[in-house]
Amino acid sequence: MSKYSDRFSHRRSFTVGVEEEYMLCHPETGDLVTRADDIMERLSPDEKERFSYELILSEIEINTPVARSVPEAMDHVRHYRRRVRELGKELDFRIGMSGTHPTALADDQQFVESTGYQWVAQQLHYYAQRNITFATHVHVALPDGETAIAVTNAARRWLAPLLALSTNSPFFQAHDTGMLSARTFQFGAFPRTNIPAKFRSFDHFCEVLETYMAMGSINAPRQVWWKIRPHGYFGTVEFRICDVQRSLKRTEMLVALSQAICHRITGEYRSGHLQQDFEMEFLNDAVWKATRFGFDAKVADPGNNQVITMAELIEKLVTYVRPSLEELGTEGSVATVEEVLAQGSEAQEQLAVHSEKGFDGLKTMLMDQVEYGDEG
Repeated sequence: MSKYSDRFSHRRSFTVGVEEEYMLCHPETGDLVTRADDIMERLSPDEKERFSYELILSEIEINTPVARSVPEAMDHVRHYRRRVRELGKELDFRIGMSGTHPTALADDQQFVESTGYQWVAQQLHYYAQRNITFATHVHVALPDGETAIAVTNAARRWLAPLLALSTNSPFFQAHDTGMLSARTFQFGAFPRTNIPAKFRSFDHFCEVLETYMAMGSINAPRQVWWKIRPHGYFGTVEFRICDVQRSLKRTEMLVALSQAICHRITGEYRSGHLQQDFEMEFLNDAVWKATRFGFDAKVADPGNNQVITMAELIEKLVTYVRPSLEELGTEGSVATVEEVLAQGSEAQEQLAVHSEKGFDGLKTMLMDQVEYGDEG
């Protein structure tokens, strides 16, 4: 078990890392194109550790270096968005950003030729090929494994609000799915993508990983894909619930909220006043409501089982983390939360564009409105 314990020991707490998954699109039609191999071939050796394959060759993931603050992390995000844009000019593609590609067909996708990804493809067959999904993941470092487990347990209360703020995938295979986050459903076909049950301790978490390995359910800890997970390799708590965002400001909001959730929970854990037990039925129901409905949906606050709206649960989240946002210097994200509540998520923007301009106009928008931080 010590191999995991050492990974979760961090001298500096609340550092962050961000992963973003990009659609690689034909510059005129917006359809997916297989350029991941070409991208990896163009990268310098130093750059390659910051880029990763996903299952399909029409997708690329960037992962930032460890950042001491959210603004520093966002500087890295801007840098890597621009770097992929630059590569697109050389390789005849453009970045598109959406939780799912609106029209791409599963049968047209090509799998990455690597041992790890081929293992996933062999495990899931047809459903692996349907995983045309794109997310934002946020990693936060904690001081030790026990704190990471406490944060994972307690942060489950706030997964649905994070998803509701980030929904950005109403379409899949040229269908209006009726969902705001079709990505959640598509990726949810994979095993071990659920909200994890409460862990009794860090040793309990390690036991789960080792048992999965012994059964052959996974070959590596990264093949546990829970919506929030203690990351067995990086030793972080990773929030995996959010659709990717075109907006840098909204991306920064999600990173700041994730960091502040960890910060506030850590304080409560140290003081002995942390709530970690929640009704799993209500946790799952709230995530379903975030996936399907808007901010007026009725949910049960997992903290007290009070029936409120999703908007009110989001407001509770803001109230809960505001002291941490202020201490961490990221309180400006509150205004972005209020903007999303007033204007809707990026999924609502997609629906409006599609209603007016159809899928061709939507695919163009998903490329044109990616923010790089150097606009205007």
